[in-house]
Amino acid sequence: MHSQKKSERCNMTTELTCFTAYDVRGRLGSQLDTGIAYRIGRAYGEYLKPRRVVVGGDIRQTSESLKLALAEGLMDAGVDVLDIGLVGTEEIYFATKYLEFDGGIEVTASHNPIDYNGLKFVREESRPISGDTGLFAIKELAERQPWQDPSHEQVTKGVYSQGSTLAAYVDHLLGYIDLSLLQPTKLVVNSGNGVAGHVVDALEKIFEERGVPVQFVKVHHQADGSFPNGIPNPLLPECRQATSSMVKSTGATMGIAWDGDFDRCFLFDENGSFVDGYYVVGLLAEAFLQKSAGEKIIYDPRLTWNTEEVVASCGGQAILCKTGHAFIKERMRREDAVYGGEMSAHHYFRDFAYCDSGMIPWLLVLELLSVKRVKLSEMVAARIAAFPSSGEINSKLAQPKESIERVLERYKGQAVASDYTDGISLSFAEPMGQWRFSLRSSNTEPVVRLNVESRGDRALMELKTAEVLAVLREERG
Repeated sequence: MHSQKKSERCNMTTELTCFTAYDVRGRLGSQLDTGIAYRIGRAYGEYLKPRRVVVGGDIRQTSESLKLALAEGLMDAGVDVLDIGLVGTEEIYFATKYLEFDGGIEVTASHNPIDYNGLKFVREESRPISGDTGLFAIKELAERQPWQDPSHEQVTKGVYSQGSTLAAYVDHLLGYIDLSLLQPTKLVVNSGNGVAGHVVDALEKIFEERGVPVQFVKVHHQADGSFPNGIPNPLLPECRQATSSMVKSTGATMGIAWDGDFDRCFLFDENGSFVDGYYVVGLLAEAFLQKSAGEKIIYDPRLTWNTEEVVASCGGQAILCKTGHAFIKERMRREDAVYGGEMSAHHYFRDFAYCDSGMIPWLLVLELLSVKRVKLSEMVAARIAAFPSSGEINSKLAQPKESIERVLERYKGQAVASDYTDGISLSFAEPMGQWRFSLRSSNTEPVVRLNVESRGDRALMELKTAEVLAVLREERG
């Protein structure tokens, strides 16, 4: 186990700058180290007073030492710790709910630079912990450290053990699809040298045992904390080439790539073309509603028309929700929604403790392609033609609030509908056609995010995108 002088832990009282609104992310050394990880574990235990917590970590070279320091902090607070080893974030979500533990913590920095690491937290039933639901209270405790040296306290130190929930987790994943429906398929899978590979291997083994005609072509498959092929973040175009090229050279049916802790997956069609996350939300909504019509689907306000039409045509109920995992998960629980999707490639599932998964989406799309007997490009092309979109365009601005107000003042009088669920969303019905846009400010930097879409008119969408950007970026003297 990790060891560190207790006196060193108790002397640090400076503000911890690694806490965000939803998790912990920090530069190694200056913002996050084993001493800070210990304090966070101890504060988590003191605040939530859990009996049992499951911990795991990604492949980053500091994840193991940070995890063990975190575990020691938890144990000094009287918490029993189960370490399930090298896992993705969603495996912690699953284990917490499946084992009926009181909480779970994953050590990961996802797609952040190599000199970063962090932690993601849940409590009982894998409920999220955010700034509004206890994360800042944990931060304040970790900063103050109101506890004594454990050797002077009456708390019984918790017990550390190791185990695995991989078999149960993979069995749960396969419960979302009917393996007998799958047609002969070749899949390119790119783990980005993150931690998705061991799950792919486990699924491949079961497919082989059951005679499922799915072949895996593996790219950057071995977990490697030095990230020899770059930090895995397929949202960036420069991180897509390896998957795209392999799909084209092997004649694969579909490509799948994950970020470092694989809580997001990204799809490529049989031509190697990247599929925008907005249209994947529609695919997954259709997949669920074909199995059970009438279910509720949660979606975010950035791009909406495609999702709304798909859900309506499949007999579901579309419910708009503010962007962000804490908001989506809370709304899904309140509505008992079967699925929630964000265009940023976060997909949430009722039967997965309302948590996000990067494995369930591609399994559902694989089954949908087999059932409909169509190519992914054909399914997506129809939706893109019906609702062409700009994708999210970021603008770094000196005065974000004033810039958004300027756009609102320019367009609000022409809008036929408006929504302020998350930033501003305005819809228009002009003689030249129907279009809409949404604008949101970043919570962490002076950036404004624009999304534009139209009904069946790419030229109009592109024209209006340029027009809104010009107003947004207009410099005032």
